[in-house]
Amino acid sequence: MSTYLPFFPLKLIAFPGEELNLHIFEPRYRELLADVEASGASFGVCAYLDKLSGFGTEVTLEKVYKRYEDGRLDVQTKGKRAFKILSFHNPMEGKLYAGGEVEFIENIPVTNAVQNHEFIFYLKELLYLLHYPNEIDPSTTTSFTYAHKVGLKLEEELELLQIEEEGKRMEYLIRHFKRIIPVVKSIERAKEIIRQNGHFKNLDPLNF
Repeated sequence: MSTYLPFFPLKLIAFPGEELNLHIFEPRYRELLADVEASGASFGVCAYLDKLSGFGTEVTLEKVYKRYEDGRLDVQTKGKRAFKILSFHNPMEGKLYAGGEVEFIENIPVTNAVQNHEFIFYLKELLYLLHYPNEIDPSTTTSFTYAHKVGLKLEEELELLQIEEEGKRMEYLIRHFKRIIPVVKSIERAKEIIRQNGHFKNLDPLNF
């Protein structure tokens, strides 16, 4: 079953459950947000890479932080469901902004304890190496929670968004962690050598 949504194309991936802050300044998107605020409807953040990707995330308007005198807005939105774009109309009839039919991508929360443990283990290790300060709560952390903070390319974030099953999204990220963690460790070792100005200090003498 399809749904018709107003579209807000952006060069980013909005994940379900994510809070996304937006600065609204273009007239067409000021009109979109005014319509959304008046109706309480949701809208679609469409992922735009070199072109419209064909996928995006339904979001809801959560809060208007600031209204500027010239009509600009600072708003907070929250991601709900990923979707595939079935049709794209630019602009929607009678509007400045685009819209179209979407089909929502099913989110299947199937996983297992071993997989969860491995996912959280590698996630903690990577975030520690990246000096990310927050404590991870395994009971509320999903594959989407830190997806913007673990070094995925935009194309990889889009791949993650399209995976229906939580367990398979975790597997995707675990493979990514296993690739990137050795790279980050290598960079950290290089930075430490640079901090020492190329000299090793306090080394024990070698006996031959």
